[in-house]
Amino acid sequence: MKNSNIYAGYRYPTQIISHAVWLYHRFTLSFRDIEELLAARGVVATYATIRQWCKKYGSIYCNQIKNSRGQLLDTWYLDEVFIKINGVCTPFGEP
Repeated sequence: MKNSNIYAGYRYPTQIISHAVWLYHRFTLSFRDIEELLAARGVVATYATIRQWCKKYGSIYCNQIKNSRGQLLDTWYLDEVFIKINGVCTPFGEP
């Protein structure tokens, strides 16, 4: 993340905190699963600490992702669609 002062007061590096939050939200793992994954890499953090990180930084990460992806349009363009009816492939929209 660009703004590293939101991590002030934590003894863990920013990469560990952001990785734990990413694991929780991306793969829907439990806090105890993330605790075990971090422990396998030599990082000792309790599941309660990981829960606090996810509660605090999850919404911040979400807002940054929403802001960085830009405006979504409500118009979708479809190139080609084929539908198989009774074993015959026909382009969508033609009889």
